[in-house]
Amino acid sequence: MQHAPTVDAAHETNTGIDNRKLLMWLFLASECLFFGGMIGTYLLYRNSSVEGPYPTDRVIDGVAYSGLFDIPFTSVSAFVLLMSSVTMVLALAAIRRNDRRGLQIWLAATALLGMTFLAGQVFEFTEFYNEGLTLNSNLFGTSFFVLTGFHGAHVSVGVLILLSLWVMARRGRITSENAMNVELAGLYWHFVDIVWIVIFTLVYLLQ
Repeated sequence: MQHAPTVDAAHETNTGIDNRKLLMWLFLASECLFFGGMIGTYLLYRNSSVEGPYPTDRVIDGVAYSGLFDIPFTSVSAFVLLMSSVTMVLALAAIRRNDRRGLQIWLAATALLGMTFLAGQVFEFTEFYNEGLTLNSNLFGTSFFVLTGFHGAHVSVGVLILLSLWVMARRGRITSENAMNVELAGLYWHFVDIVWIVIFTLVYLLQ
């Protein structure tokens, strides 16, 4: 007597990998190319501006310009986002052992950490605007805001996904049998975190 395939088995490809996970990996690979292009553009143009503000301290034609980056503040934001990857791992571990309450707690914690990071980014953007840096100020401003703003948009999408999963978990619609939904969200969230570590290192630390 044949048994009906499980939820995960019904989505497996010939490679033995769930087709949803395979599609997610393909999507993230394309995102790597996209972010790589934007990071390369920023590194190419950040020191090509003919007028301030500038990312670091410099003197041009006898005029001193103070750098805009607040490394300690951004380091805290990076740490917050990095910790959200830990809570995401705990959320996945919880649902795999069918701990629905644990899933709700860790999903909420991850979403909260993500929103904290976004709040920090909004504060940083506001400070830069007050210092005269906008999207149209110079090449540095354009490339910086496009890169970090695009990443912030990805974090916002991730927070919405996490909140959606939290609502589903509250309604009892996520169990260990469909833990793949949480795993896919985790893959996306870890990708967003890793991209920020790269951006933080190349944009803020390596001047």
